[in-house]
Amino acid sequence: MPMTADSTEQSKPTKRRYNSPVRARQAAETRHKLIEAGVKLVQSFPDWDWKNLTFKAVGQKAGISERTAYRHFSTEQQLREAVMEYLVSDSGINLEGLELSNFGDTTGRIFSYLSSFAVNPQLVKDPTLANIDQQRRSALLNAVTRAAPSWSDDDQKNVAASLDTLWDTPPFERMIAAWDFEPERASRTIRWMIGLIEDAVKNGNKPGAD
Repeated sequence: MPMTADSTEQSKPTKRRYNSPVRARQAAETRHKLIEAGVKLVQSFPDWDWKNLTFKAVGQKAGISERTAYRHFSTEQQLREAVMEYLVSDSGINLEGLELSNFGDTTGRIFSYLSSFAVNPQLVKDPTLANIDQQRRSALLNAVTRAAPSWSDDDQKNVAASLDTLWDTPPFERMIAAWDFEPERASRTIRWMIGLIEDAVKNGNKPGAD
């Protein structure tokens, strides 16, 4: 009896999807190698600009082709997010468990972890601006010394350095950009923080004291 088209279709063997555990493990290992290569690149960057964290750079670092890297991350932004997720996990910092009471210790661990990176803090390089910056730091240290003359040089510098970060522009700009503060609100908040440090000095509460 001649076979009909339907019977011919039915007689064809059904292709089975082949999900190989070996292939899945190899894919996971490749992805992990790419992320680890990205982490090593970030740790070697001289600053926090991740524009050089590309498929090509990560692939070269991992010894894997750029095309293969693209298969594991559809965009370089996804690659960077995976690297950041790895860094956060590696740091041991649990932001979900953050409380005000452990914020100081958490901040210390963050800075301790970041110190393993090659990022080189940059001071002002322009001679005129550098001279003004030095004058500001000297004036601030002198003010702290007059307010706490019996404190050690280290304690005086700790206070002066703390205050120096508050009259610099990054805290002010971050409040405006990240927290959507109005300039006056940002200024008022920073003045409040400065007041807390002033009170601590008046009360003999040294930085790092129990």
